[in-house]
Amino acid sequence: MLIALIAVLTVAVAAAVVLPLMRRAPAAAERGAFDRAVYRDQLKELERDAALELLDEPEANAARLEIERRLLAADAPVDAAPPRDEGMSPRLALAVALLLPMTAVVLYLALGAPDVPDQPYAARAPERALASASGPVALDKEVAGLTEKLKANSESDADWLRLAQVQAALGHWQKSAEAYREALRITKGRPDVASAYGEMLVMAADGIVTPGARDAFTAALGRDPKNLAARYYLGLSESQQGNAQAAVDAWQRLAADLPETSELRGELKARIAEAARAGGLQAPPLAEPAPGPTATDMAQAGKMTAEDRQKMIAGMVEGLAAKLKDRPDDLDGWLRLGRAYGVLGERDKAADAYEHAASLKPDDAAILVAEGEALLPDHRPQTAVPERVVTLMKRAETLDPKQPAALWYLGLAAAQQRRFDEATGYWQRLSTALPADSDQHKAVMAALEAIKGK
Repeated sequence: MLIALIAVLTVAVAAAVVLPLMRRAPAAAERGAFDRAVYRDQLKELERDAALELLDEPEANAARLEIERRLLAADAPVDAAPPRDEGMSPRLALAVALLLPMTAVVLYLALGAPDVPDQPYAARAPERALASASGPVALDKEVAGLTEKLKANSESDADWLRLAQVQAALGHWQKSAEAYREALRITKGRPDVASAYGEMLVMAADGIVTPGARDAFTAALGRDPKNLAARYYLGLSESQQGNAQAAVDAWQRLAADLPETSELRGELKARIAEAARAGGLQAPPLAEPAPGPTATDMAQAGKMTAEDRQKMIAGMVEGLAAKLKDRPDDLDGWLRLGRAYGVLGERDKAADAYEHAASLKPDDAAILVAEGEALLPDHRPQTAVPERVVTLMKRAETLDPKQPAALWYLGLAAAQQRRFDEATGYWQRLSTALPADSDQHKAVMAALEAIKGK
């Protein structure tokens, strides 16, 4: 099927090239028509970016005036080029018909990369806005000015970020990545900068998520678990490594966190279908956004009494629970449900939601800890640690021997049952895993001192 489709497309392309050679050339199209189409597209894109508040009002107005000026200039009448007087060229047409497909095959075998996916253009809105608002000459001048400024003050994160965006608008991916790396150093790993740096590394590598890019996205996600770009590209990394199911799962979780109107949902749907097909899987329907408060809901909530507000929140949580019955594999959804029930004080329901999440990801100690903490009426040291919580914490410790919360509660349970040597062992291990100047470390040392000699 694919080969037949390629053959049909090859014939169509060859015909498009050969047929003009078999007849006299018409008058050349007016260049202004092309220019006007480009400028109208730029205006539409500018209005979209302005509506999304990617540009402030002065920048949007300046860009709009410049594009409209160019559009007016393109409207000036231009004489059409006279018709060319070349005659028919059957020999040339035959040569092109034969050589075109052969040349295409040779070039594709030498340079092609069928496994490299397209780039998520929507993820680079700042660079798109910059490119549409300014021409290459203006951007080159800005690069020169920023470079001079940075020679005088190389610790300006704002200038490095601006330089990175301008270089990206020019398509200088590696130079943009270098500027983002400097900004990342100065901002001490700010997650949005880390994800932008990773994306430029991907662009510079022709769409491949390199180990360096993956490290950048992982670091961004560690500090901002909701970072869209990091989550997208880590899913892409799984896909490129042949982990189709992991890629589909990552993109489904991302889709569940996106509003219905997000342009990225269409991109995710195509990616999921592509990864599923490559992995021999059945492509699932794109995850729907989890129910949550709309702007109208929030406005109404501000006028409600505390009791009515609580009822509204409870209704939303129940709506999420009902929806998850049809989405048993939605890990993020079950974690959200556990947190929501915890906020409402419904400990058993929170624990059940976390238990379901743990069944989806049994090697995640943090989920077991969350389930255990959901069962505690409060977190005071004098509150008895239930046996179910002890069991969960032991499971978490087995998965992660340095899990701080597990070590704390296991030590606390042992101390409450006067097994002081066991408690000392847990808390000494915990103290070595905590920064020496942190409040948590001080609390653990105080607890060790309290049971000393008992």
